[in-house]
Amino acid sequence: MCGIVGYVGNELATPILIDSLKKLEYRGYDSAGIAVLDGQNILVRKAKGALKELEKRIAGETIKGSIGIGHTRWATHGEPSDVNAHPQTNVSGSIAVVHNGIIENYLELKEWLQAQGIVFRSQTDTEVIANLINYYYTESSDIFSAVLLTLSKLEGSYGLVVLCQDYPDRIIAARKESPLVVGLGKGENFLASDVPALLSHTREVYFLEEKELAVIYSDHVDLFGTDGTKHSRAATHIEWDAASAEKGGYAHFMLKEIHEQPKAVTDTLRPRLVQKDGKAVDIQFEELKENVDWKNAGRVVITACGTASYAGQIAKYAFEKFARLSTEVDIASEYRYRNPIMNKSDIFIVISQSGETADTLAAMRLAKGAGARVIAITNCVGSTVSREADYVIYTRAGAEISVASTKAYTTQLLCLYLLALKAGMERQTIGKEEYEKSLAALESVPQKMEEILKNESAVQKLASRQFNKEKIFYIGRRFDSASCLESALKLKEVSYMHSEAFAAGELKHGPIALVDKSTLVVAIASDPELYEKTKSNVVQVKTRGAYTLVITQDGSEIFSDTADEIMKIPSIDSAFAPMLTIIPAQLFAYYCAVLRGNDPDKPRNLAKSVTVE
Repeated sequence: MCGIVGYVGNELATPILIDSLKKLEYRGYDSAGIAVLDGQNILVRKAKGALKELEKRIAGETIKGSIGIGHTRWATHGEPSDVNAHPQTNVSGSIAVVHNGIIENYLELKEWLQAQGIVFRSQTDTEVIANLINYYYTESSDIFSAVLLTLSKLEGSYGLVVLCQDYPDRIIAARKESPLVVGLGKGENFLASDVPALLSHTREVYFLEEKELAVIYSDHVDLFGTDGTKHSRAATHIEWDAASAEKGGYAHFMLKEIHEQPKAVTDTLRPRLVQKDGKAVDIQFEELKENVDWKNAGRVVITACGTASYAGQIAKYAFEKFARLSTEVDIASEYRYRNPIMNKSDIFIVISQSGETADTLAAMRLAKGAGARVIAITNCVGSTVSREADYVIYTRAGAEISVASTKAYTTQLLCLYLLALKAGMERQTIGKEEYEKSLAALESVPQKMEEILKNESAVQKLASRQFNKEKIFYIGRRFDSASCLESALKLKEVSYMHSEAFAAGELKHGPIALVDKSTLVVAIASDPELYEKTKSNVVQVKTRGAYTLVITQDGSEIFSDTADEIMKIPSIDSAFAPMLTIIPAQLFAYYCAVLRGNDPDKPRNLAKSVTVE
């Protein structure tokens, strides 16, 4: 998740920009850079890697200038490198831009600009923005008009800031689906993508609204709509301290990250979809250096630990449904000890949020040694797993601070769905109509996540009634059975309540002996074909005294005369329902933890990245 900062004032801009970027390091990034206007020219300094690499690059250099912009980049277009780092400039270097988000039509715009004679140096969509602004600036000689015209041509999401050497008294910022905050000082003003970067300077801010622009001077800030109309409003006073500000006003990182899932899923999905006439028609992974040979694959083997392994369990159903590929899922900590049978035709998938999980790395190395082709799914650019795998797919979830994984899980799940669908299309086991219908369903997930999050209070009330239950069992069938595993894990991780997951059909083979009045049974039932079967299981546990909750799809009334409580998710193809049913389960785990007096961000005995066996 990229970070943006900006400064206009009377002090040297560089130290302020660097310090502000440090406050945003928690967001995750792979390169950093600044652009400072020294009165005549824009000086750009940037470096691949951590912010300290940029500091080394400018050490001993006095960069004069009291206006500048800065950025920490999470790669979306082009690999992490000095050239692809932000800021990006036009050809002459007279306009510099930093940008969060994804410009979906950047290739079309780039080709058009190339036809005008523009030569590009980077692989980024941001360089397209800088050159497009310059194109319109050359025509109009007015930087604000040029920015407005450019915004009208951009499709996708952006939080962007523009610095022009002909306008040494201002920077221009604009946002669409990517946050920006203007900080108001005395004789100086600031800009950032999140509040923590501003708190050491001011607590008076404007949160830029959707499709709003700000022109920031040292002594005032002007706000505009995309039609160029100027408007005004009162500033917001920030009451948070620095620690809570990093949580964006949320009580805990876990809750913040649950709420960030719609954006994280959008950021993970958008760059992978090929659009035609406003409709997603194909999947393309920019990171893959070459196409995976799905046609000749013998089977898929998935290995991971904890939450990531449960994403793999759902992927097993997806690969077998869409690609008709035999799929095996194994816990990485056990894989290398059981003398596994491996074939060179295997597609071996490893999943690790950090990319440094010791057990997962060991399993991957064993597979590579046997000649299998390895695909890594991770959230961390440059991690060990990303360097050693044959192929790597980044989840782009942004920094996940809470130990218990939420948005990393759903973005891993999304990448696995995309792989399964792509494999099915290449193996011709899924038709074009079903393929495009599935892509449309995945595109709808972020909005449907938002709808579930709006009903958060219902989950909080449920937790307030159930947080002292002795036992919580999750039951489900098919895709829902796999979802139950992660739901139970999330609850035990942060609330320390005893929770387990069972395939619903297995209840009668032993687990039902544990059911009594001290039990909460949560049935996840998102598959209409299996509603009757799951209802029978709900009846079985209810007659033995359990309190029952059913998480099911809108339009399903079959459980109304059976369950004690029902939670609805928006309707979706049941294959993709795990992306939605997990949201109430995460919220329930969070609120149970809080009600029991636990810190959900730092559960006892657990670590974010497990780098030891």
